[in-house]
Amino acid sequence: MKVVVETLGCKVNAYESELIKEMFINNKDEIIDDKKSADVIVINTCTVTNQADSKGRKLIRQARRDNENAILIVCGCMTQNHEDLDIDADIIIGNKDKTKILDLIDEFKQTKKQIRLFYDLRNVEFEDMKISHFEHKTRGFVKIQDGCNNFCSYCIIPFVRGNIRSKNIDVAFDEIKCLVENGYQEIVLTGIHTGSYGTGKDFDLVDLIRRISTLDGLKRIRISSIEITELNDKFMEEFKNNLKICSHLHVPIQSGSDNILKSMNRKYDIAYFKEKTKLIKSLRNDVNLTTDLIIGFPGETDGDFYETKQNLIDIGFSKIHTFPYSIRRGTKASTMIQVNDTVKNNRTHEILELSDHLEHEYYEKYIGKVVSVLVEDNYSGFTSNYIKVHFDEYQENNKFVDCLITEIDGITVKGKVK
Repeated sequence: MKVVVETLGCKVNAYESELIKEMFINNKDEIIDDKKSADVIVINTCTVTNQADSKGRKLIRQARRDNENAILIVCGCMTQNHEDLDIDADIIIGNKDKTKILDLIDEFKQTKKQIRLFYDLRNVEFEDMKISHFEHKTRGFVKIQDGCNNFCSYCIIPFVRGNIRSKNIDVAFDEIKCLVENGYQEIVLTGIHTGSYGTGKDFDLVDLIRRISTLDGLKRIRISSIEITELNDKFMEEFKNNLKICSHLHVPIQSGSDNILKSMNRKYDIAYFKEKTKLIKSLRNDVNLTTDLIIGFPGETDGDFYETKQNLIDIGFSKIHTFPYSIRRGTKASTMIQVNDTVKNNRTHEILELSDHLEHEYYEKYIGKVVSVLVEDNYSGFTSNYIKVHFDEYQENNKFVDCLITEIDGITVKGKVK
């Protein structure tokens, strides 16, 4: 069969789509890009915002228009969130049984009847997945965790991803060992709530990091995202001493106002966040802190916004991934008094400008310095602290090169390989 797999959303979705591709490849099927020539089209959806839902529905309609004869499979967070949504697809599942897609195709071929399959994700075990290769990537992503129990007032994810659950540490180690043996020198540990890995088990995130650090071929361990409340003493000690852990931490703040953090049902205040980030920076002088921020959360006043802006500067983030608040039905925040869209958009643009300024300022410190870069697409690659460096000449992928930073053009970093 010729198969197209399209993905929306986060790194967890991207990992799961890579798994789906690998299942088809192992089945002697061919992964292609042209939907019009496909026998099977898989769309792995996202529902974190209204815009994500809209993109998902558009992809589904487009796929059916392009190829009405293909077996169309729709899965992921959007379908999990809208189980009864009228979708012109042949197989519709949520965030469980993505590992069983080949079996579901066989069932559909036999019955010619639409398949809809959903579960209560608050009461399921971790669905084991294992990938040995990533198409067009030199970094290996490994999903070690799923679900979230935080129930922030704005977030639909606990409802569509279910309870916190973790990949067994032996299974995770074996998958990472396989990737390293296949040539991957950097592993990215990812999950919906990565720092909660091992909750309720006799292991945790640091235990996994320590085990995989024994793999000789593994040069870097990157954590995709981690909550400030999960940066405990055990993690901090490991971060200080284990130089395989990348000098980049993505720590979502969501707001810099205590009033808004309380309304969001976040589990910290700004004083706590500042104390922890100050400690992180004391452990490594090159650490790069990035964050997520929601703008225009219900009830956000001008005072809350400017308090947030000042705290972002004080903490010293180098990049702020900024999202205007999006109503998600079924969450507590959807019932609150909303911020005017014009005000929300103006504030968003102001933070995006600040982010560009902070990013440029962070990069400028590296002009004239030599950094180690893992080449990713022949003409660029990433440092340990997640600076994307663009080279002046072609370089072999998946190799470490020493690169002299020569120029910062806006937020583009340019360098010359030594």
